[in-house]
Amino acid sequence: MLAFHRPNSKLCATCLPGDRSVKPTSNTEDIAALRLKRGEERRLRAGHCWVFSNEIDTVTTPLKNFDPGQPVLIESASGKPVGRGYVNPHSLIAARLISRDHHLPLAQRLIEERVRTALALRARYYQEPFYRCVFGESDGLPGLVVDRFGDYLVAQVTTAGMERVLDSVIGALQSVLQPQGILLRNDGAIRELEGLERYVELVSGAVPEQLEVRENGCRFMIDPRGGQKTGWFYDHRENRVCVARHAQGQRVLDLFSYTGAWGVQAAVAGAAEVTCVDSSQAALELAGENAELNGVDAGFELTKGDAFDVLSHLRHAQRRFDIVVVNPPAFIKRRKDHKRGVEAYRRLNQAAMQLLEPGGLLLSASCSHHLERSTLVEVIMRGARHIDRTAQLLEFGYQAPDHPMHPAIPETAYLKAVLARVLPGAW
Repeated sequence: MLAFHRPNSKLCATCLPGDRSVKPTSNTEDIAALRLKRGEERRLRAGHCWVFSNEIDTVTTPLKNFDPGQPVLIESASGKPVGRGYVNPHSLIAARLISRDHHLPLAQRLIEERVRTALALRARYYQEPFYRCVFGESDGLPGLVVDRFGDYLVAQVTTAGMERVLDSVIGALQSVLQPQGILLRNDGAIRELEGLERYVELVSGAVPEQLEVRENGCRFMIDPRGGQKTGWFYDHRENRVCVARHAQGQRVLDLFSYTGAWGVQAAVAGAAEVTCVDSSQAALELAGENAELNGVDAGFELTKGDAFDVLSHLRHAQRRFDIVVVNPPAFIKRRKDHKRGVEAYRRLNQAAMQLLEPGGLLLSASCSHHLERSTLVEVIMRGARHIDRTAQLLEFGYQAPDHPMHPAIPETAYLKAVLARVLPGAW
């Protein structure tokens, strides 16, 4: 088991308007004020909950006077309360709004109430306890992500403010969900932007080395400690249904397959052949085990390698497929990566289309927030025309409803998918 001790100092979070069942404190206690520049409270009042460092009146309230994760009363330039939040002087996102009720601290009771609110949404959609049960800002808990795998939880804390109240977070999850175990996957690079250490730690009960996921009628085993993120990507659940609906009797190529979520579900839906491609041997081995677990290992091929190299090899081998799934990691993690990332998406989609039979289907996806849906469509169009093909757009996909999109926070609407039919000749 990979585990690191979490730092002794724990370095709070969200922007829901209500929480009427949580009683506010009688006063603002001895909480420090964070003053905004004139007009900079407008975005917060419109629903966002981030404050950038250049929006703060650092003459009146110097950032250097605050500790990472420290609770603050966010004020407008005139000194009127905007809400309660927490600050990190070392981050570009220098503060996050917790509540518009400035008397309401981020304590365990508030966290419990927001977790219950999040669960009520998941109960509308899912009959089994396999989903993302807390999705940061969208569920009023910025800096916290929690995935539920039956009786077990895998959580990620990404901000100094949420780290500061980590014991309250764990207490709230235990109280509301009563899991058999909680594992913290606090090893993501994003924590470094907040000045936080990276670690993996079991903080409650016991969590097996492998966990089971049930999705769309299929079963999967995942690695919660060594796998990517929390070990599974629930966000593409509905898009995998879309591919499976077309898979019967088809030859399917699943690029960046990870543990086989797309490929296995296509095989269960009746695909004639499935080829999974990934650079991780450990992920491919789990994909093979998952195919066997679902009784579809016959005709299930595993190929290790870089996706671009494998696509080139398959093209020279004159392999052809009826469906190709292109679901890469984020090629555009920062704005400055945009031009280079767009070109990478174009090259990847173009190479994938070269392997399609006439009239074959391309499912192209991106988890890069900085890649707009219209740009992904343009990438597909440019790639098709470059190789004398025509693309017909059939369906658009989004993140699953357990990753709700906050209407005032565009950063929460990060996932996009396009299903296209690719025909020979440029019309």
